[in-house]
Amino acid sequence: MSVLVRAGVWPLRAARAVIPCFWRGKYFSSGKEPAENNLVTPMLRHLIYKIKSTGPITVAEYMKEVLTNPAKGYYVHRDMLGEEGDFITSPEISQIFGELLGIWFISEWIATGKTAAFQLVELGPGRGTLSGDILRVFSQLGSVLKNCDISVHLVEVSQKLSEIQALTLTEEKVPLERDAGAPVYMKGATKSGIPISWYRDLQDIPKGFSFYLAHEFFDVLPVHKFQKTPHGWREVLIDIDPHVSDKLRFVLAPCATPAEAFIQCDETRDHVEVCPDAGVIIQELSERIAVTGGAALIADYGHDGTKTDTFRGFCGHKLHDVLIAPGTADLTADVDFSYLRRMAQGKVASLGPIQQQTFLKNMGIDVRLKVLLDKSDEPSLRQQLLQGYDMLMNPKEMGERFNFFALLPHQRLHDDNLRRTKVVQEVSVHNMKSFLAEVSSLITKDLLPCHLDWEP
Repeated sequence: MSVLVRAGVWPLRAARAVIPCFWRGKYFSSGKEPAENNLVTPMLRHLIYKIKSTGPITVAEYMKEVLTNPAKGYYVHRDMLGEEGDFITSPEISQIFGELLGIWFISEWIATGKTAAFQLVELGPGRGTLSGDILRVFSQLGSVLKNCDISVHLVEVSQKLSEIQALTLTEEKVPLERDAGAPVYMKGATKSGIPISWYRDLQDIPKGFSFYLAHEFFDVLPVHKFQKTPHGWREVLIDIDPHVSDKLRFVLAPCATPAEAFIQCDETRDHVEVCPDAGVIIQELSERIAVTGGAALIADYGHDGTKTDTFRGFCGHKLHDVLIAPGTADLTADVDFSYLRRMAQGKVASLGPIQQQTFLKNMGIDVRLKVLLDKSDEPSLRQQLLQGYDMLMNPKEMGERFNFFALLPHQRLHDDNLRRTKVVQEVSVHNMKSFLAEVSSLITKDLLPCHLDWEP
């Protein structure tokens, strides 16, 4: 369905409250912090029974069970975002974040020749806030996208969150089609009339020219942990504490395990976390982009193969011992972007990571903030906008801890008109700031440039 909505203004939405809480990338934890209590949760009982039956389990298996177990998993039946949840993400802090990502996708679509159709695919969409902000940009720029058929595809394993996403993105009075047993378990239309579908697996999404988005998605995929010892690499496992029957502890495998094959032969760190599931997804994205075109934009806190022990838990916006009361807290580990780059296997260009502060600055966040501030006469609203901007950009908050990483077709970089482009590594677009200013202030006159020249 084509995007036909032509907007008179690019509206200032009610500023999102900046919640005084922890976001998941701020501090590290390794299950060593003291806990107020040691609740025997249903998940803990399940894990103890599992370990007694089969022996110590890997950290990856622990994360998978705790987060996505169909009956007791943390993500499956709860809303963990926001003030009442356990952590907060950038889209919940400021509308500007999603708006700028929407502009990035539009600029990529223009630069690659304005295909007749594209799919917007988000992995782990949270409450749907980020997709909602991006779709609002698409609607406001309807004159540019009017001849393009757009569809939205969300990969979500949580029934609870999928229902929240539906409330955020669709017109409530239009009933959704549901089929719990089908690959497409829910579908309908967004508020602007764009087809939208929900899936549990990326592989179920139709192949075609697509823009993929993964914001705070890779950090919760299960990781294997390894420690270098005098006897070589040994995998970190989770076992029952022999002194406390309802408590878990970390142990080292007595001998080599199959997962050690994931460690690079030239690895110099003494502790390594590897996420095979992330590798599988990156290979799938790379194959799709190489064959059908498009791009993938990955935003997460992480590192470029430099950090070691980053496994941690969050509950109620506070650090939480990862082995205490499993199933009640979020578990996460920093994304190793060097591993994602290796897993792309050269099928596509992998660019970045660059810090969030740099990405948003180059995308024109200052211009967009000024437009919103100029439109607002309410002091509290202006203060919320400024606080949200600071949290996104401040190096002590998210500015330097969060990173952006992109996958693009090789020909995207070798095009004669874009030969000197570095895209995400220097994400700035020539005159992007003036372009964003035009989008913000002249949208009523439909004066949107049809071509973007990239900076050398």
